[in-house]
Amino acid sequence: MTTISDTMTNPPAASWWARTVPALSKANTLFRKTADWLTPIADFLARYWVASVFFSSGLTKTVSDSFTLFGVTFKYPLSLLPTESTFALFEYEYHVPVLPSMLAAYMGTAAELLLPVFLFLGLGTRYVALATFIFNIIAVVSYPDLQAAGIAQHQVWGLLLLITLCHGPGKLSLDYLIDRWVRRS
Repeated sequence: MTTISDTMTNPPAASWWARTVPALSKANTLFRKTADWLTPIADFLARYWVASVFFSSGLTKTVSDSFTLFGVTFKYPLSLLPTESTFALFEYEYHVPVLPSMLAAYMGTAAELLLPVFLFLGLGTRYVALATFIFNIIAVVSYPDLQAAGIAQHQVWGLLLLITLCHGPGKLSLDYLIDRWVRRS
C-alpha cells in the first residue's frame, strides 16, 4: 500500500503527454518567432518577384535612346516610348477592351515600367498592388492566345498581388518607414 509520505518522496513518473506538451509548446513558440522574423522578407520577396516580371516585360516594349548635352552623348537604357513592334502587338495581337490600340500601347508600357518600381519600393503599395492586379487581369483577357502555362503564371502573380493588397507591404517598405515617421511626429 502506498502512503502519502511515499508519494511525496517518490512522485509517480510523469506521463508521456505531460512530458511532451512543454516541449511542443517551446517548439511552437520558436516556430512562431521565426515566422514573425521572416514575414517582412517574404513580403518583400513577393513584391520583388511580381515587380521584376512586369518591369522586365515593360523593358521589352521600350525604345532605348540617347541624348547629347554639351557635346557629350548620353545613352539611357529605357524610355516610356513603345517600339514600333509594341504598337504592332497592341494592334494585331493584344485586344485590350475599350481602348484604342495606340493608347493601350502607351498605357500598358508605362504601367509595366512605373507600377513595378513603386511595388518594389513599397510606396503606395496597396494602391499599386490593386492597379497591377487589374492590369494583370486585363493582360490575360487581352491576349486570347495565352496558353495554360501563361495563365498559371498570371494566376500566381495575381495571388501574390492579392496577398500584398490584403496584407500590406510589410516592414521592408517605404510605406512602413513613412508610417513610423508620421506616428512619431
